This record gives sequence, structure tokens and C-alpha cells, in this order.
Amino acid sequence: MGGVAADQAGYRLYQDLAAWWPLISPPEEYAEEAAFAGRLLRRADRPVREVLELGSGGGHCASHLAPGFTMTLVDLSAGMLAVSRRLNPDCAHVEADMRTVRLGRDFDAVFVHDAVDYMTTEDDLRLVIETAFSHCRPGGVAVFVPDNITENFEPGTGYGGIDGADGRGARYLDWSYDPDPRDTWTLTQYAFLLREPGGEVRVVHEAHRLGLFGRDSWLRLLREAGFRAAVVTEETTEDRRPREFFTGHRPPRPGQRRPGQRRPAGEPGRT
Repeated sequence: MGGVAADQAGYRLYQDLAAWWPLISPPEEYAEEAAFAGRLLRRADRPVREVLELGSGGGHCASHLAPGFTMTLVDLSAGMLAVSRRLNPDCAHVEADMRTVRLGRDFDAVFVHDAVDYMTTEDDLRLVIETAFSHCRPGGVAVFVPDNITENFEPGTGYGGIDGADGRGARYLDWSYDPDPRDTWTLTQYAFLLREPGGEVRVVHEAHRLGLFGRDSWLRLLREAGFRAAVVTEETTEDRRPREFFTGHRPPRPGQRRPGQRRPAGEPGRT
């Protein structure tokens, strides 16, 4: 979980623990999924150069996408944005809520990684999708990456973390389950072990409430916002279940050509 975008900004992971994020979830672990997302971003009906990422967190996905795109990164956590600025100094950073932010400009594509999981109601998820649509140019695409959908959620545990060159080290254990399958959220319990350079270790526990929506709900909300909606199964070499990426293509303007599409004979050139 790399970003935050709603009332969950109060979680310690995104506040006083934000500086530990590169040790809890290292940037290099995002290379494969960012590459797959990049391929989907390039499937827009227009050349994709400028990309807006909503819920960018510590900028770990952006660190892999930025070499190919001009990135603007939006997150509600000032601490996570500080981490991202060190990793992605050439990217623009904006502190704002992905549900309500309006930058007064548009982009060739919009990317929303797993910070979208913090939308625990359909109303909040609708607001994020509307934000993406409002910032997406005609012919552009929005790509959303929820960790789970209703059809494939399974309770489970995970762990990770690394040691840093500065003597710090971090390890975590997560435990995810669904207290009530009738609603639209699940619960993940996190335990963090954080070692300071002097060897002192402290333990932090907190529970995160994460949204869970069905495939049909995702596709319906994307269509209601004005997108042509689709779902794409992730290609991954990791030992886990592939995720379902949701794409929303904003229809091109009348007469707008797709990248590589040849101009009809007799049509004048445009600048």
C-alpha cells in the first residue's frame, strides 16, 4: 500500500512513520507492475507524454514510470510526498485529496495505484473516478490498480522489509481478512518492527480499513463517469495471484486520430 487519499491520512504509516516507507516497501519491488501499467497507459488513443498519478504515496511506482513520462504526483500525506520528492526530484508534487483535487489542467493519462483501496464506499470510489475523468484529455486513458476485488479476495498474511545503508532496518507483517462480507471494506492489521541505527527496536501496530468492490461495480462506475471501461489481467512473474487492472478510455474528439493512424487521402495536415 503506497499512497493515501482520504480520511486515512491519520494512519501513522503515512505520518510519523512515512520516512520508513522505502525500507518497508522498497522502490525496486515496483518495477514489474509499473512496467505493466506503463504498457496500459500507452494504449491510449493519443500519444501519452504527461501523466497524473493520484495517490502517489512515496513515489515508488513513479520512480519507474518517470523515465518515460512527465509525471505530476498527488497525495494527501505530506510525509509521503517528502519521501517522493527525494526519489523523484524532477516530478511535480501536489498535496491534495484524490477525491476532490482539481488542478485546472488535463493530462494524456491518469494512473491510480493501490491507494484507491482506501476508498471504502462506492460514493468515494465514484469521486476518484470522476477526478480521473476530469483530468484526462479526450483520447486519454486512466488506469486503476486495486489490490483486490470482491471476486478474488482471500484472507491472508504477508511480510517484508529490508535494512538500510544508514543502519536502520524495518520488517512488517500484515494480516488481511473481511469482518463482514456484506459491506464494501476489509481490514488489514499491520505490525511494524523498526530498528534505529543504534540498535533500538520498536513495534508499531495499526489496522487499516480497505475498500473492496466487485468487477461489475468498477466497470459501471467507470462507464457512468464517461469512460469506455475494460478490465485487464496483470502479467506478473511474482508468486502471487495476478491483479485485475481497470482501464477507462476517454472517447476521442470527433475526427481525432489514434497514434499511428494514417490521415485519409486529401485531408490537410494539422499542427
